[in-house]
Amino acid sequence: MAKIAFAILAACVLAACTQPVNSPYSAAESGGSVLYSAFGERPKHLDPARSYSENEYVFLGNIYEPPLQYHYLKRPYELEPQTAAGMPTVRYFDAAGRELPADADSARIALSEYEIRIKPGIRYQPHPCFARDAAGKPRYIPMRPEELAGIDNFLDFTETGSRELTADDYVYQIRRLAHPRVQSPILGLMSDYIVGLKDLAKALAEAAKAQPKEAYLDINAFDFEGAYVVDRHTYRVRLKGKYPQFVYWLAMPFFAPVPEEAERFYRQPGMAAKNFSLDWQPVGTGAYYLAENEPNRVMRLERNPHYREDFYPAEGAPGDREAGLLADAGKRLPMVDRVVYSLEKEDVPYWNKFLQGYYDASGITSDSFDQAIRMNADGEPDLTPDMRERGIQLATTARPTLSYMGFNMLDPVVGGLSEPARKLRQALSIAIDYEEFISIFLNGRGLVGQGPIPPGIFGYREGIEGVNPVVFRTDCAERDSRSRGNDGGCQRFKRRPLEDARRLLAEAGYPNGRDARTGQPLTLYFDTAASGPEAKSRMDWFRKQFAKLDIQLVVRATDYNRFQDKMRKGSAQIFEWGWNADYPDPENFLFLLYGPHRKVGTGGENAANYQNPQFDRLFERMKDMDNSPERQAVIDRMVHLVREDAPWLFAFHPKSFGLRHGWVKNVKPNLMSHNLLKYRRVDPAARAAYQARWNRPMLWPLGVTVALLAGMIWPAVAAYRRRQKATANA
Repeated sequence: MAKIAFAILAACVLAACTQPVNSPYSAAESGGSVLYSAFGERPKHLDPARSYSENEYVFLGNIYEPPLQYHYLKRPYELEPQTAAGMPTVRYFDAAGRELPADADSARIALSEYEIRIKPGIRYQPHPCFARDAAGKPRYIPMRPEELAGIDNFLDFTETGSRELTADDYVYQIRRLAHPRVQSPILGLMSDYIVGLKDLAKALAEAAKAQPKEAYLDINAFDFEGAYVVDRHTYRVRLKGKYPQFVYWLAMPFFAPVPEEAERFYRQPGMAAKNFSLDWQPVGTGAYYLAENEPNRVMRLERNPHYREDFYPAEGAPGDREAGLLADAGKRLPMVDRVVYSLEKEDVPYWNKFLQGYYDASGITSDSFDQAIRMNADGEPDLTPDMRERGIQLATTARPTLSYMGFNMLDPVVGGLSEPARKLRQALSIAIDYEEFISIFLNGRGLVGQGPIPPGIFGYREGIEGVNPVVFRTDCAERDSRSRGNDGGCQRFKRRPLEDARRLLAEAGYPNGRDARTGQPLTLYFDTAASGPEAKSRMDWFRKQFAKLDIQLVVRATDYNRFQDKMRKGSAQIFEWGWNADYPDPENFLFLLYGPHRKVGTGGENAANYQNPQFDRLFERMKDMDNSPERQAVIDRMVHLVREDAPWLFAFHPKSFGLRHGWVKNVKPNLMSHNLLKYRRVDPAARAAYQARWNRPMLWPLGVTVALLAGMIWPAVAAYRRRQKATANA
């Protein structure tokens, strides 16, 4: 019996020495140059013309390659070539077709023409749409119905091929934006800019009516002057007027290449019924391809064997070298061979597997926040001792997002550009303490707003230079290293005292929160579509903030449709709103305050209905300028105006908190890029050591159990042996 118990214990110890017994991966899947992560639900669209969702871009950004990308390390965000041989060149033309100089006035520009030249020799991933037979003809286009009937899994297509990326593929994708069966979410916007795209969409819609739903529609057979091929590696895109922000769209999957062969392959009869489509199995030139798509279990990316020459950046932002982010400068990309995403629907199992070392990175939910994060003496987030012992690292960054409280500038009380109305809004800007809001409701995961432009976007001013003097003042009473920089300049600021807000309120005509003319208490109205216990807590907090100035706040909660209707009609007085960057240009935020884009009357995104003629003139000048000191000076004047006019309370910029294990290298938050996997590097040995340490099986309960079983069985065994011996003696 002792031998049996020893054998059991020895087997357990041996298993623990090879791979943790609780590992969710097989021995074949574990180890190696692999990243492990998870997804909560299957991406709905993996077609780059259709997708516009964050959980889809996690995959698309690493499979498809638009001509441009964002530099991985530099801040503010900076565009650079990806498949393009250089940055696009642009020419301008007037209404008569005459070319204009680069510095021509925007009003004279009737047409902009962008030329993009791509690098030769780039090749697509292996895919059956490129397969050829012995005669050089497409192997699976067309495909016999009886052959397709025998294929149930995409891996059953045993023959694959590849070919060089060409300019035709980029132009074909731009045409696909108008395809009626694709239903691209940016068709409406791009139709306002790309020449002829709206007419192409109408023509394709008419042609599609005469065909079966799944039939192939030859979109190249229709006239379209908005994009055309110059030569094998060069194409041009023609835009109405001047739209310098178009270059940012050239870094998005919407403008990634799609080969016509893929469309022909997937549009064959019977393909859609088997889930064979670009939405399920994309075709790209990126560092990875989707090798396995089992949405109820796993999605697996593999290194593209045909991936072009691409190298880790050799320069970055200040501090990157010290942080070890340039240790791999010049090395060939990608550095990881495989990325495995497992289905994980619940936060708790994901968090536990991250702590066990089976996932490489994790976000921080409200349930895990206290376990992972504590605030240090300066009020900054820091890791708990347990996280530090595990070697887990924290990365934080302010998102290119602004949340704000808006005033309806058409309202007779809080609106208008009169001095009293302006001082009322300024008083509220001081009184409403968003530092406290961030601490209470965001667990410190936010940066208090100083203006309409978020960090990481050109035009944002760092440090004391970017402080809103209407709401904050510099505080150098404490003359220590924390309050003064090496040059003696003040580095600290704090919210102005409540006395300043009370003074402004009195000057606005509301001393002690009462109308000086009528003696009636000032009552303001806050419209919101928020609901639930957390929303109630927030609204109670807002009431207390207004009460500091003896102002009564009435919260008018409603459903979102009714809220939207009130915003369109201009019947709301005070509201909450926010904006996330589509692209990292100040125009993408400052246009939210541009008078002609006001919500009432035009349906634009200027929800506050702010209209300052001086701001509008500066915006019209700024939006067409290249990033330069001159543009920064114009932006500074615009920001000064909106700080003084205060149509918004610049509430906060949300912060992203991310955790990762120490074996994951080259991690820097980049909230504009989606092709981040190629920069990652892992240390498999360090991962294995961590898993072995933090997943040691507890063998003593098994030993105790075996001993107890032995103690229970031994009397019976002894009695049996005594009977056997007695029988033998007889």
